[in-house]
Amino acid sequence: MTIKEIFETMDYGPAPESATEALAWIASHGGRFGLFVDGAFTEPGETFATRNPATGEALAEVTQATQADVDRAVAAARAAQAPWASLGGHGRARVLYAIARLLQKQSRLFAVLETLDNGKPIRESRDIDVPLAIRHFYHHAGHAELMETQLPDRAPLGVCGQVIPWNFPLLMLAWKVAPALAMGNTVVLKPAEYTSLTALLFADLCRQAGVPKGVVNVVTGDGAVGEMVVRSDVEKIAFTGSTAVGRLIREATAGTGKSLTLELGGKSPYIVFDDADLDSAVEGLVDAIWFNQGQVCCAGSRLLVQEGVADAFHRKLRARMDRLRIGDPLDKAIDIGAIVDPVQLATITKLVDANTEGERHVAACPIPATGSFYPPTLITGLSSASPLMQEEIFGPVLVSTTFRTPAEAVELANNTRYGLAATLWTENVNLALDVAPRLAAGVVWVNGTNLFDAAAPFGGVRESGFGREGGWEGLTAYTRPARAPGEPLAPVAPFTGEGEPADPLDRTHKLYIGGKQARPDGGHSRAVWSPTGALLGHASLANRKDLRNAVEAANAARSWGRTTGHARAQILYYLAENLSARASEFARRIDALTGTGGAEEVEHAIRALFRWAAWADKVGGCAAGVPIRGVALAMREPVGTLGILCDDRSPLLGLVAAMAPAIALGNRTVLVASEPYPLAATDFVQVLETSDVPGGVVNILTGSHKELAPTLAAHFDIDAVWSFSSQPLAATIEAKSAGNLKRTWAETRARDWTRPDDRAFIDAATEVKTIWIPYGEG
Repeated sequence: MTIKEIFETMDYGPAPESATEALAWIASHGGRFGLFVDGAFTEPGETFATRNPATGEALAEVTQATQADVDRAVAAARAAQAPWASLGGHGRARVLYAIARLLQKQSRLFAVLETLDNGKPIRESRDIDVPLAIRHFYHHAGHAELMETQLPDRAPLGVCGQVIPWNFPLLMLAWKVAPALAMGNTVVLKPAEYTSLTALLFADLCRQAGVPKGVVNVVTGDGAVGEMVVRSDVEKIAFTGSTAVGRLIREATAGTGKSLTLELGGKSPYIVFDDADLDSAVEGLVDAIWFNQGQVCCAGSRLLVQEGVADAFHRKLRARMDRLRIGDPLDKAIDIGAIVDPVQLATITKLVDANTEGERHVAACPIPATGSFYPPTLITGLSSASPLMQEEIFGPVLVSTTFRTPAEAVELANNTRYGLAATLWTENVNLALDVAPRLAAGVVWVNGTNLFDAAAPFGGVRESGFGREGGWEGLTAYTRPARAPGEPLAPVAPFTGEGEPADPLDRTHKLYIGGKQARPDGGHSRAVWSPTGALLGHASLANRKDLRNAVEAANAARSWGRTTGHARAQILYYLAENLSARASEFARRIDALTGTGGAEEVEHAIRALFRWAAWADKVGGCAAGVPIRGVALAMREPVGTLGILCDDRSPLLGLVAAMAPAIALGNRTVLVASEPYPLAATDFVQVLETSDVPGGVVNILTGSHKELAPTLAAHFDIDAVWSFSSQPLAATIEAKSAGNLKRTWAETRARDWTRPDDRAFIDAATEVKTIWIPYGEG
């Protein structure tokens, strides 16, 4: 092509990046890699080939780890953890800083190796993945330095098992390894089977950075190795991958006490309003869905366009698609590289070919004859129930439908079981800031897409998982309270007796559902006896139908989450006022139920109401300091409907101190009262009825924790379950919650309700939504 022809056509010529140094590094290891355990590479064992997706050619042989290998890696991490933690924040900061500097010095090698192994365009590896990985280590070096002053009440978890995916091998490594090391943990990392090479190069770099032996360990292999890591003797599992595997991990870790972070799949909406800059929105969409060949969990794969501009927008989009360049990922002029593996390519092809709806447009760009390539594809006119609108394709396929009003846009956007990310384009900032909080997503981008930073929390809701990576939230997920835990919980047996009724007039202790007292559906009650054998009354035994009714009532009270913190505070203060007026009555009731401590428990319950009234209008978000011309708002929102199994030992305080933070922060509750001592809770119903608490915000059931816990955990309309029960229910709750991957908090040690633990309750009662808002004219 002549210079004249280039100026006339404005076509890009080839700009290949050399793979020489990356191939030389592979060759320096003989083309065969062992594991990285206790600061050294092992001899290769049984191996499998890792291939270049663009050519199908083998790059290297990588070891398939065995159970014994994983056990050795965990043992090495265990031995190294205490010395690494005792090195102190400054000592760890120096090592993390060295890692960041070495990543910078070897940035081109990492970028080329990532593209060879993964198939993504070199300009993405070079300009996005590697710089973001470096940013994470710099950022978390700072957190390590500040830990002792900013997190004095936190301590490292211990050994962390980390399983990362193939779509962002180096970046996902950085997201997980950097905060873990900063907080004094050690790691056993399992990279994806398809893309292990940059993790092994990182291990090589760790030796040069002075990372002590055993602090970072890398075990390679297929999904079976990931399962070994999950089941190993570690304190935390951090997983990024598919929702299906996330469920299996939730079930496998149930009842083990392991901390768990899951960042799973998505089907993210990309919403274009009729006042948007359409050309900018098209360019944003190119990055949203064709970045990394669409192999992105937060890809904007569901396009929702307002009807008035839909035809024009689709026309511009098709024209832009036809100009995309697909080919050799090492060519710096390429837009779209190769699908990671023929297996993934076959999955994409099968999903698209099975579709019979809508109109398909395939980009008019040539496809290489060899390698795993799939053309950019747009399918318009789909119904919201279409499988392609609901299922994660994980490829360069965009599906589209239209909407009329902002309310309909929100409804369509939230019509998915996922909740990872969302994008909206509008020139109306009022519309943007009205819609963004209503989207069921952990991250919302306004007039931008795929913005990430170490300072900004990232993660999902619903079946996109739970927990956050990045920001303070991602950091503290690698810590635990520094103070000694309480004694292990032990079941509390109810008293029995044969004495006379303590009250000559029988009282009816009903359930409290939707702001009204209700008889139990099953028509069963049980006698409640005092320590001296006197009959105190009969408590209703709630069943599955009662729980269903309570959940329906709670979900009908969603408007509670939209009330102001000030309004919620006033109601909590009023609850405290009314409880205080009846303090002596409740003290006598608690003394009658448990034998002692009534007055003190009531006083602490009143103080808990005051404390959470104080917090109600003070839990907000923060503006993360991200390196863009704009702001990332990390906003705290209510989780939704919480199922709470109350502490058996403290019949009033255990209920009030769990309920108060939940409703103070905008949640609705279904509380299962103390099983052996339920009558304090049923008495508290009268306080609720006289304190302006809207119906459905607080619902109280009495009955068996063991029988109701599985239903609470499995219920798809309950967003989180907390358990402070004395019954051993953690395994049941965590396993049953895998259905919709709800958040769980199941304590196994006795809680001292007289010692405030505000941060734990704030974190459990809120979800962090990160809203990215770029600004400026140019």
